[in-house]
Amino acid sequence: MFAYLLSLFGVIAHAVPHPWLPFTAVGGSLLYFGARRPLWQGILPVAALAVSDYYLTTQVYGFPFAVHQYLLTWAWYAAVIVLGAILLRKHVSIARVASGALLTSTSFFLVSNYAVWASEPGMYPHTLAGLITCYTAGLPFYRNDLVSTAILAGLAFGVPYFLAKHAASREEQPIL
Repeated sequence: MFAYLLSLFGVIAHAVPHPWLPFTAVGGSLLYFGARRPLWQGILPVAALAVSDYYLTTQVYGFPFAVHQYLLTWAWYAAVIVLGAILLRKHVSIARVASGALLTSTSFFLVSNYAVWASEPGMYPHTLAGLITCYTAGLPFYRNDLVSTAILAGLAFGVPYFLAKHAASREEQPIL
């Protein structure tokens, strides 16, 4: 159930503009969902995020919606769920959670900035220098995404571990 609640938090955090807080819960929530739920259920957070993409594009930013501009993003949502299943379903460790957060944020940075460079005519020249400029412009967003994903994934996977460990140690203590 917690995977669904965390996914809902990710969708809400994605859909509600919050320029005052550079935090995203999308990557961490998808990673956790993949680790805790069957892969076929991944369609639910992907669909919810797709709806929020539509809402943001048309209602918040007032742009026309073009499905082809989002296919790569939606594929990335699904890929992060698969990454969570592969990396964290059977064994959770600090190194695996950190690797998942790093792979999630880095893949989004690479994929999304390349898509902007390739699909937005006039925004960046379609040259190597234009691609480098596009990636450079995305670095502050990458930093924020990496920190957000690491915090959310660290809490989602770490808090239950430490609570279980604390509960086990309390059970071992003799009652006085």
